[in-house]
Amino acid sequence: MTTTSAVPAGPARRRGVAVARARHTLGRVLVTLARSIAIIVPVFVVATFVTFALRSLSGLSPARIQLGEEATPEAVHRVESQWGLDRPFLVQYWDWFTGVLHGQLGTSWTNGADISTLIGLGLGVSLSIATFALIIGVLLGFVLGTVAALRRTTWVDRAITGFVTVISVMPAFVVGIVLVAVFAVGLHVFPSAGYIPAAQGFGPWLAHITLPAIALSFDVVADVARQLRGSLVAAYRENYVTGAVVRGLSPRRIFLTHVLRNGIGPALATLGLKFPALVGASVVTEWIFGLQGFGRFANDSAQAGDVPAVQGVLVVSIVLVVLFNLIVNLVLARVTPASQRGV
Repeated sequence: MTTTSAVPAGPARRRGVAVARARHTLGRVLVTLARSIAIIVPVFVVATFVTFALRSLSGLSPARIQLGEEATPEAVHRVESQWGLDRPFLVQYWDWFTGVLHGQLGTSWTNGADISTLIGLGLGVSLSIATFALIIGVLLGFVLGTVAALRRTTWVDRAITGFVTVISVMPAFVVGIVLVAVFAVGLHVFPSAGYIPAAQGFGPWLAHITLPAIALSFDVVADVARQLRGSLVAAYRENYVTGAVVRGLSPRRIFLTHVLRNGIGPALATLGLKFPALVGASVVTEWIFGLQGFGRFANDSAQAGDVPAVQGVLVVSIVLVVLFNLIVNLVLARVTPASQRGV
């Protein structure tokens, strides 16, 4: 009787343990999400306030852009009144901030177009390239960093370290020019310029973003490989790895269960700013490959003195930084043991 009643207790207990672990994981993720939001909200408010204050600090006016420097004070006042610039600063900021919360970034001073629409057109191009560059950088950097850590102090480790050091100092525009000369002009494998949306064909879309993505990915590869290699080597020196070896665990299990989960944190943390940086730093690459993306739009707006457009670019950049860091924090809370212990 005792044996019979104990048999079904095993699966039931395992199910109970699995449910408890799932609840613990969900609770940990929710706590991380709540903490991140508590930090993100005031940071976003302060960042948008500083961003909006740039207009007053810049001294630029839509009247000077539309009427020229020889405009009379009466004409300048009339145009500024049409744009609502004669109202108190805090009133202007509140109207603009509430519009931002509804996805409305204002109107361009130069052409009167909706800034949200203009940014959306360029952001799709830059996000495509930045996402592909991040995928390339993470995959290649993960492989190089892992191999270097597993073959530490050998010629393989030194070769990977040397390769990563070389690509880390290569500017993206130099890499882009070389890629165009070799793979577009010389071998005719990829197009040299232009962009085709994914909705018009996945193959042409991928072909047009491959070379720009590779040019931008070198910095990500170097950072991920170096961070991962260093953290994995440090994890191999910890006492829990020695204990796992003494217990007779296989090298593969030691690496996947103990070393990788404890060492991947710094590499993931570096990605928090990498993706927004890729989107913002693509301006030179977009010029080389003839792309009208987010970075090029930001540069053109700054050159034209279009303050609302520049403010919109900054707001979108802030949102990208906040969202991607939130994603990274949630992944860290789910993956790394230190986060699970609340460290």
